[in-house]
Amino acid sequence: MSRGARVIVIALGVLAFLAVSALLARALTATGTERAAVLELLRAQARGEAAAVLADVPACAAEPACASATRERTARLRRPGEVRLLRFEPSVGLTLTRQSGPARVAWAAGGGRPVVQCVRVRREGPLTGGGVELLAISAPIGGEASCSRRPS
Repeated sequence: MSRGARVIVIALGVLAFLAVSALLARALTATGTERAAVLELLRAQARGEAAAVLADVPACAAEPACASATRERTARLRRPGEVRLLRFEPSVGLTLTRQSGPARVAWAAGGGRPVVQCVRVRREGPLTGGGVELLAISAPIGGEASCSRRPS
């Protein structure tokens, strides 16, 4: 193999390595992005700001029944103090394409009792855009209850 051909093969190998590394980095940071979006949603809910909650879940805001239930739930779950995530289970694991599922979150604010809820999430993998969209937030569930996982 000539020197020029070796340089081209090495350059292509380096480019392939960098492309795969970038895709994996984006896929691995998606859980952190999802966690941050859910935390912001919970903070708005704890402040009792239904408009902010609905702004974070636009798919729910577009459905009158979901929007109404979210407004009522936000009023009931208003809590003073700083919101703390006690446990966060992401909606999906590592994904390279679009997947939806429920994230399970246990949180508390101030000195209040823990609240456990499910947040329906659509995650885009690095091959489909890499975004996170919150779709809806559930009423509180039991402390040991799980969120149902439906295929996306």
